[in-house]
Amino acid sequence: MTALHPRLEELPDEFPVFPLAGALLLPGGRLPLNIFEPRYLAMVEDALGAGRMLGMVQPDRRLARGDNGPGLYRIGCLGRISAFEESGGGRYLITLSGVARFTIVEEVEMRRGYRRVRGAFSGFAADLQEPQACLPYERGILVAALRRYFSKTGVEANWDTIAEMPDAALVVSLAMACPFDAEEKQALLEARDEAERARVLLALLEINAFEGGSDDEDEPKAS
Repeated sequence: MTALHPRLEELPDEFPVFPLAGALLLPGGRLPLNIFEPRYLAMVEDALGAGRMLGMVQPDRRLARGDNGPGLYRIGCLGRISAFEESGGGRYLITLSGVARFTIVEEVEMRRGYRRVRGAFSGFAADLQEPQACLPYERGILVAALRRYFSKTGVEANWDTIAEMPDAALVVSLAMACPFDAEEKQALLEARDEAERARVLLALLEINAFEGGSDDEDEPKAS
């Protein structure tokens, strides 16, 4: 099995995590990140020399802040650095490709200022398989809801590109790209399977189209 398609037993037991509210990485998705804070520059450098793996996880604002920073949701997604570029001003531009979801078992000792966890992938083996046709309803229902949502929020879309995307890729792309709030993003991440995620996505599009979109969170941005 290649590094791009690891087996469950090849996934790391311990790995760095990047806590970032509103940033959703899903298995099969691609998340661009602009890295400039020193501890996260160090995290990327270390990850590049150790399998290119790091986890994305959201802070959970319901939890108290601990010694290492804000409390975290228990479920995140492991990603592999699939693109890397140095930019001016000491920044890194990276792309994370989603591999598999994980449950945080415990935090382990920080390294060079960034947080690390011991993760478990049990229950998420299906994330490593090729995505299946996942829409539990007619595709036109999703597209109609998406049109209402984009119209309400003022988003311009390339409908030709959307029409060409396979169902599974469309659900992942929309779930990651739409500006849902942190709790909504987490619901998409924690969906049992692709079909359940498609149901959650449709519900969120309809709710946010009716309400006019989610308020911005007072949360840290990518660094």
